[in-house]
Amino acid sequence: MTDVWCSLLLLGFFCIFTDLSFCYRGTDPGIHNVIHHHTNTQLESRQEDSMATRKRGLSRGNDSPEEAQQHIAALILARGGSKGIRLKNIKRLAGIHLIGWVLRAAIDSGEFDSVWVSTDHNEIEKVAKSWGAKVHRRSQEVSKDSSTSLETIQEFLKKNTDVTVVCNIQATSPCLHPTHLKEALEKITNDRYDSVFSVVRRHQFRWKEVKEGSDECTQPENLNPAKRPRRQDWNGELIENGSFYFATRDLIMKEGRLQGGRVAYFEMEPQRSVDIDVNSDWPLAEQRVLTYGYFGRRVSLMFCEVSGCLTKRRVQDRPRESPPYHLRQRQPSAKGSVHSSDTEGFSVSIHSRDRAGLMKLQKDNVKVVLLTSEEDVLSSLRQKLKLKTMRKCEVMLVGKDPLKDVKSMMKKRNLDWKDVAYMGCDTTSISCLEKAGLSAAPADAPRNVIQAAKLLCESRSGAGAVWDFAKHVRLPMKQDGTDRNCF
Repeated sequence: MTDVWCSLLLLGFFCIFTDLSFCYRGTDPGIHNVIHHHTNTQLESRQEDSMATRKRGLSRGNDSPEEAQQHIAALILARGGSKGIRLKNIKRLAGIHLIGWVLRAAIDSGEFDSVWVSTDHNEIEKVAKSWGAKVHRRSQEVSKDSSTSLETIQEFLKKNTDVTVVCNIQATSPCLHPTHLKEALEKITNDRYDSVFSVVRRHQFRWKEVKEGSDECTQPENLNPAKRPRRQDWNGELIENGSFYFATRDLIMKEGRLQGGRVAYFEMEPQRSVDIDVNSDWPLAEQRVLTYGYFGRRVSLMFCEVSGCLTKRRVQDRPRESPPYHLRQRQPSAKGSVHSSDTEGFSVSIHSRDRAGLMKLQKDNVKVVLLTSEEDVLSSLRQKLKLKTMRKCEVMLVGKDPLKDVKSMMKKRNLDWKDVAYMGCDTTSISCLEKAGLSAAPADAPRNVIQAAKLLCESRSGAGAVWDFAKHVRLPMKQDGTDRNCF
């Protein structure tokens, strides 16, 4: 018996030695290092893929290789030639690009291997990239008024052969939440449905349409008038709301449809089922999104430029022969501002609403860093600022390009861009505005700065713009139930 075990042991060592010899025969150290690096890269990739697989509930042990290597993509169709509302997809809704609401929900869901916007318009492409999406430049053949969503999605899949499941999200559904997408996707990944689409429950009685001038009488289509039910006694009907459609590649490419095979629906709440087709839909959608929209993740740090955001304009330093500055605090003016001025009459005004906004952020444990530059009068006085509401704010001097200094502070605090909010008004701030998880510009900021910001404030610089942004920064906290007090 001992001889048998020894033989098996020797055979095992022989196999291992042979395998290693085969792998390394004829390779020099340089090639070995390349192989080692490539292997580590593949391992890290497999680990990330494994995490995504576990998150979706897929089991590598039971699935075929095709099922285990699913690539799930979100795709928002945003053609530039909107007929009802010009460039509707990037028009601001409650200060946010319309397409930004659904992009934020898709990205924050963490369920997609890639998030795309399909467009034929340069401005839409720029906005999509600022929100972190990839862009599929659609051809003219699928950019016509007569082009269908299916044709555009098929073109996307032809160019992206690794995508196995597509979620077509409608840009005009601003109240979409990450949880909607997560729960709907589970029906694909866990329950093995081929297609899933969103619906809403409506309690509306339908009647047959008759042609004008016809003697034909209308007839009820979903009720018996003799036994007209009360709302609470009727479950209503499920209606497509067009918010999103999940479908497999095979269903779209082989069968030419978005709904088919094993079909399931996902029911959305009526208050979050919003669609925008014409201008008259806009005011209602804006009210709804401020109450039921998704406002992103909570941030822990907010950068705010003093000049152009907290104050009305940049205040230049005096010539060297001028006497030194001495700030003094005054009582709030009739306009609701606190002024600090020097002996020569130059003044810096801080609006009372902006001060209140900073106080509320600090109360919610959001660190506030006020950014000044060498060109600001406040830069030389940053250690002397005695305004009550700014005592807890850190004041940081930044160079001509604030990105370098901001990244340095983020690194020290071990923060990512998604953890940071940024408010700026200068063209040098565009990079920070584009990268920050939340970003804003005052209403009177330069056009290119406004385009880079994710939120356009209703108020102008030095007149409540900081309050507007602080209110938006705090919305995720209210949404999570951590703050039930009205702003």
